[in-house]
Amino acid sequence: MVETTRRHGTLTGLDHIGVGVSDMDASMVFYAELGFTDVAFDYTGPLPGLRTVTGHEDTDARVVFLRTANPTVLGRASIKLVQTTSRTPPPMPEGMAWGEPGICEVCVHVNRQGDFYRELIAGGRTGLMEPNEADLPPYETHCGLSYVADPDGAKIELIEWSTLESGWPVEPGPQGVNHVAFGVTDIERTRDFYQELGFTGQLFESDGYFEPMHPWFHPRTPPSQRMMLLTSPFGGALEPVQHDPPSPDMRGEWGHLGTFEFAVGARCVDSALDHLAALGIALVGEPAEIDLGGGASWRYAYFQDPDDLYVCVTEVRA
Repeated sequence: MVETTRRHGTLTGLDHIGVGVSDMDASMVFYAELGFTDVAFDYTGPLPGLRTVTGHEDTDARVVFLRTANPTVLGRASIKLVQTTSRTPPPMPEGMAWGEPGICEVCVHVNRQGDFYRELIAGGRTGLMEPNEADLPPYETHCGLSYVADPDGAKIELIEWSTLESGWPVEPGPQGVNHVAFGVTDIERTRDFYQELGFTGQLFESDGYFEPMHPWFHPRTPPSQRMMLLTSPFGGALEPVQHDPPSPDMRGEWGHLGTFEFAVGARCVDSALDHLAALGIALVGEPAEIDLGGGASWRYAYFQDPDDLYVCVTEVRA
């Protein structure tokens, strides 16, 4: 009998991005426009295991887990909308621009993103950056991108990896979460850490100034930004960003308005947690399981990455 080892403990790449909202119904309408029309679950009640993560003894919230109706290999992760009900949703950290320690954005892959951006703006959505294009080193992968805001001001990147998508029979429009961007203080340390969690590929690495973002930093002087895209063969990708000089901490409180966390998926949480333990990664609080009814369940646990960012590992069966 051949004995096999699951190298990454059944981890499956980026599973979803958590977004704090003030009006769940309005946010669901917005994210449906981005293609997230499949409601995996809509839960209201207590969220166990979060005392250390949130700084509160108890947390109650409405949580809506949204999957895309049109996934491709370039956009396979989901959105988790969270509206805290046991307290007013915390505000977005004041002065957040892009790339400070904390979660920067939701990035959605879109075929013909420029056209889609213009459709959103014509429909009354707020534009944050006009479409632009670039070839990214080291493979000169062609990328088109633009930005819009969600109803609470979260930055949503619309990205098109046209080089990668060439030849795929896909329809125009959004295709799911491509990656999450987050600020770090030592990008080499971050890369080493997440490689052990299955993010073993790398699509690009760049270092310098991205002038279209400069207005977001006013009145601060825009920093130089080193960034890379770490990919998994199973789910969405990670885009760590390091500023030079370092920027203020913008992690904020768990559940704050806008993007506040991301989750690494697992086919089996128990196996994934064994893998974390073998790496010396301790959990923050106890693993939790929520019965969603009808045989569906949501399991999750939290750990901290090298920058003390709370990261969720999750198994959603719904």
